[in-house]
Amino acid sequence: MEQDKTYLIVGLGLLGGKYAQVLSQKGYRVTGITHSQSTLDFALERGYIRAGKTENFEDLVRGADRIIFGLYPTVLLDWVKENAHLIRPGTLVTDVSGVKRGVVEPVQAALPEGAEFIASHPMAGRETSGITHSAEVDFATANFIITPTEKNTPEGIEWCRSLAQTLGFARITELSPAEHDHMIGYVSQLCHAIAVCLMCASDNSDLAKYTGDSFRDLTRIARINDKMWAELFLWNKDNLISEIDMFSDSLAEMRQKLVEDDREGLEEMFRLSTERRKAFDKK
Repeated sequence: MEQDKTYLIVGLGLLGGKYAQVLSQKGYRVTGITHSQSTLDFALERGYIRAGKTENFEDLVRGADRIIFGLYPTVLLDWVKENAHLIRPGTLVTDVSGVKRGVVEPVQAALPEGAEFIASHPMAGRETSGITHSAEVDFATANFIITPTEKNTPEGIEWCRSLAQTLGFARITELSPAEHDHMIGYVSQLCHAIAVCLMCASDNSDLAKYTGDSFRDLTRIARINDKMWAELFLWNKDNLISEIDMFSDSLAEMRQKLVEDDREGLEEMFRLSTERRKAFDKK
């Protein structure tokens, strides 16, 4: 990527803060916009950004060559509706949003002629939130998904790929917005739903005294950002409901094997899960 470009991060949360940290450490000029003065102070004090504002930020937007939105979907759409006219033609824009349908097309339509939005999703979130935890995020082990549309140029897509590489992502793939949301409903949102339900199914607070690694590993992501995940679940509810139904069917199948004392059937499920899990252990 060009070192002479100014990168504006709008939303200095967990991922926006990490983007700012990595890009600044690699010599890029990074500025930031956030709603919280304490977040802004943290980013400035640690050198994550060279300049930043919480309001009256028109000059930062007009001065940006590249913009990265680290915002919730509804906040992103509101921000673009109010401020898209400030973005200069030729500016390349991307995001970190965990859902794409309902986001990509409205943002692309709102940007001025000559500015390009290439949606993307760094699969590197954690159970923690906020810029104070951004240093804990590890991009090297995470996947990065670009979700282009017919409105994107090859040059814009390649810039987004270069951004991911610069940030340290080793595995970069492309999906359509619809394919992304279908996939994310299973590999991310369903996992969070299961973890939350494990913690909510009964009052198990005393289990911390006795539990082993299995319960801790399964429920790590149950310590959850309630506002963000409620929004993501609802934005993708058709896919998530479908995945919950599929998971319920599989759980019901296991329950039936228990009812029938079907040891061979259980062992078959265990062998299948073991075989499929091997794919995640490949380097």
